[in-house]
Amino acid sequence: MRVLVFGATGSQQFNVIAEANKKGAEVIAATSTETSFEKLKEAGATPVLGDMSDAASMLAITKGIDAIAFMIPVSLPNPFDGVVFAKNVIDAAKVNGVKKLVWNTSGWLPDQKIGVPTEDLKLDVRDYLVNSGLEYVIIEPTIYMENMMGGFCAPFISNEKKLAYPTPEAMPIGWIASRDVSAFVVEAIYHSDLKADTFQVSGLENLKGNALAEQFSKGAGEEIVYYPQPAKEFEAILAPFVGEAAAAAVASFYDGLQKATAYPPKFNPDMNEVLKKLPVKMTSLEEWARANKAFFVK
Repeated sequence: MRVLVFGATGSQQFNVIAEANKKGAEVIAATSTETSFEKLKEAGATPVLGDMSDAASMLAITKGIDAIAFMIPVSLPNPFDGVVFAKNVIDAAKVNGVKKLVWNTSGWLPDQKIGVPTEDLKLDVRDYLVNSGLEYVIIEPTIYMENMMGGFCAPFISNEKKLAYPTPEAMPIGWIASRDVSAFVVEAIYHSDLKADTFQVSGLENLKGNALAEQFSKGAGEEIVYYPQPAKEFEAILAPFVGEAAAAAVASFYDGLQKATAYPPKFNPDMNEVLKKLPVKMTSLEEWARANKAFFVK
């Protein structure tokens, strides 16, 4: 099995390499720059240069590929370029006879367009994939535990013993580890009976802010309290990492949550049914915090 991974240099897809290696796959990792080659080689992948905006480039790197682990780049100056990128990959996969494409959507898809470009474009991509004729599986994860390693959160934990996140304390979330999502992606690739399927996945714990901080504290071995970060503060910290436009778009979503009286679901109560089809050993928040304690506790 030759598996081509997009986004493998980032935390959301990096673990696909190890999970696919466990299955005996030959992993090829697409990257836009040779500076990532060493990291990808050390992880167990063969790096290949690929420009997602270039249809010819996608045709070249998908030749001889059995399955694709796909993700749209998170930070794009023009978010709607993501639709072009996705179409180039999907079209190339069709031409080259790729057996299956598994898409990590980086979040649950909205029911309809909501005026946030980074989210709305995903609905166009979904429709294109569904109508492509390819076998596919769509994995929709909730919020990543790894988000807490971001510059808007980690320094608060390290320096102020506050778990900063721009969601209200009263909003429950089924936080999920990126390794678990990568494991779902790889299981979906290897399950031949899954050909046109979508799974909303979450962690097994539905934690409000204070409960999140409590579980994090158990793993880190230090008392950490929850800090519902104002959307504007979050935006200012995020902008240098993803650009002002992308930061503003994401912050507007969180600002809406902070003003809401009802919250969108970020937890799948039927995860046991998902795990029957995609058997993955799930990671608890406490386990994740313990494993990453050295990153936060200096």
